[in-house]
Amino acid sequence: MTGLTALAAFCGLLLGAGLWLIFVRMPFMRTIPFVERIEPQLRSQNLESRLLSAPSDIAPFGPLERILRPVFRDALGYLAKFNLGTTSLNKKLAKAGSGKSALDFRAEQLLWAAAGFAAALVVVVVNATGGRFSPVLAVATVLVCALAGFLFRDYMLRVQIKRRERRMLAEFPSLAELMALAVGAGESASGALDRVCRTARGELAKEFALVLAATRAGTPLIEALHEFSGRTELGPLVRFVDGIVVAVERGTPLADVLRAQAADVRDSAKRELMEAAGRKEIAMMVPLVFGVLPLTVIFAVYPGLAALDLGF
Repeated sequence: MTGLTALAAFCGLLLGAGLWLIFVRMPFMRTIPFVERIEPQLRSQNLESRLLSAPSDIAPFGPLERILRPVFRDALGYLAKFNLGTTSLNKKLAKAGSGKSALDFRAEQLLWAAAGFAAALVVVVVNATGGRFSPVLAVATVLVCALAGFLFRDYMLRVQIKRRERRMLAEFPSLAELMALAVGAGESASGALDRVCRTARGELAKEFALVLAATRAGTPLIEALHEFSGRTELGPLVRFVDGIVVAVERGTPLADVLRAQAADVRDSAKRELMEAAGRKEIAMMVPLVFGVLPLTVIFAVYPGLAALDLGF
């Protein structure tokens, strides 16, 4: 395949994709759900111009996400019938503190896969233009890059969850002691949560705000706390919720329970720090033994060997 033929094939693919996208966006090609049909009649009148409103893109691809969203929505709606891990994905999104639905996240994954596919396709076309083209290698490169883009978005979600969990554990001792001070001053558990939400900022304070909003909506405090522990699934926070539930049900002093929970989390953080220091100490032995020690031996032995050579 010559460079001109590869460029023509690439342009043909772009033209075909554009025509297909225009065709599938036609109204008669898409089934409009009932919610979208009645939405214009139920929408409240807003006198503010939409040109002055802030953009609300949920993906980092801007207008491309708006163009491809209906296609992805239809495809993912069809795939959702097979229940491809929607429940576990919703739990992951809740752990990450994201307001996106499983459909939005899958759409972002497809967009990342499309970006990897497009990047690999550009590389293949450039190589084909230079006269280096292998059909098997080109197909494998395109498929691997598309799969890598799809999986990389899931990896970034796991990284986001771990970072958020670390921030929540770092914030927990201070917020627990603040709640203990509020309870010791005579406030109830709900009042202590309210004070924490009004004075603190952070990921854990946002979760406490969700608990407080649920209680104000009519959910019992114990049930809202159990939902919070099930949403986070962190050991210290689960024990914290269990301690509050036991204290509320049995009438034990809540302030002492909160202080004990905060001390427990601080001790756990100290243990993790000591364990990390021990692992780093062992890891530092590798460059010391294989890097510094041989150089020290060489500098110590080489002058003696040089003197022996001169003596002979």
